[in-house]
Amino acid sequence: MSTEKFKVVHYLNQFYGGIGGEDKADYQPEERLGLVGPGQALQAGLGERGEVVATVICGDSYFNENVETALSAILAMIAKHNPDIVVTGPAFNAGRYGVACGAVAKAVAENLKVPVVSGMYLENPGVEMYRKYAYIVETSNSAADMRKAMPKMAKLVIDLAAGLEVSPATHGYLLQGLRKNYFHSESGAKRAVSMLVSKMSGQPFTTEYPMPHFDRVAPNMPIADVRQAKIALVTSGGIVPKGNPDHIESSSASKYGKYDIAGITDLTVETFATAHGGYDPVYANQDADRVLPVDVLFEMAAQGEIGSLHRYFYSTVGNGTAVAKAVTFAKKIAQELLDDGVNAVILTST
Repeated sequence: MSTEKFKVVHYLNQFYGGIGGEDKADYQPEERLGLVGPGQALQAGLGERGEVVATVICGDSYFNENVETALSAILAMIAKHNPDIVVTGPAFNAGRYGVACGAVAKAVAENLKVPVVSGMYLENPGVEMYRKYAYIVETSNSAADMRKAMPKMAKLVIDLAAGLEVSPATHGYLLQGLRKNYFHSESGAKRAVSMLVSKMSGQPFTTEYPMPHFDRVAPNMPIADVRQAKIALVTSGGIVPKGNPDHIESSSASKYGKYDIAGITDLTVETFATAHGGYDPVYANQDADRVLPVDVLFEMAAQGEIGSLHRYFYSTVGNGTAVAKAVTFAKKIAQELLDDGVNAVILTST
């Protein structure tokens, strides 16, 4: 039996690479020999069986704004070490980081043909986009889970490197959406009846086809008289003042903006544009009213068809933004709108 250690290359963003925070998110890909930051916990979990031979670091903004260029550089840095396994993250609930980890996993799986292990919160957009290319260990939504996440990732790395069979049930990674045909000792009909009997009698059972969970939001009561209503605009279409003063990300937004339009009757090409990176921005940049209809609502208010248009609009980018993050935005925005006496909101997207 060979005692040679298997080789691991670790991918990190600029924060976990020790380079800096959001101010360094434009950091270009860099390769370092050995382990960096969370790589210490990874190496501790691998013990004597594997070695983190190199770490590749890239800023989240640089990656998501220069995907092809970044991937080409990162893939070349990884390939030169001829790794047996690649580890990305963990990214927890950081959207841009998760997307980058997933994209790196896809490139590695397709080009280098080696397994990739990552770690993410279930609602990280990187999960839905790239789950079939990596073994993504489920984590909590914050880095406070690092001490629990890294040992699970290391265990999975060890077993994959050893060629052992792994599964979501035994190794805690998220379902990949892949199906394998196999012969079961019982027919599907018998298994279904057994599950039904267990369910009806209050006994535990495990479904073979888990269903997705969707939030159900009860609609509000209709506006009694829209001619008296104060209406606000909120958009996930990324409409912002020219220059994007709040630096809202083009994908996996970590923030939203609040902008004063008192006295503004039209969003002109000189003053407003979109920060969104998920659709062709040409038409929105020519006339931002196409996404955020300030001009039409101003006319309706002037003609008495609505009571008034709220002087502030709220904007973010929905492209790749985590559901949990969007819920956080919504709660803050909704409370401000209620405090300002807004009666109704028009939500626009792309």
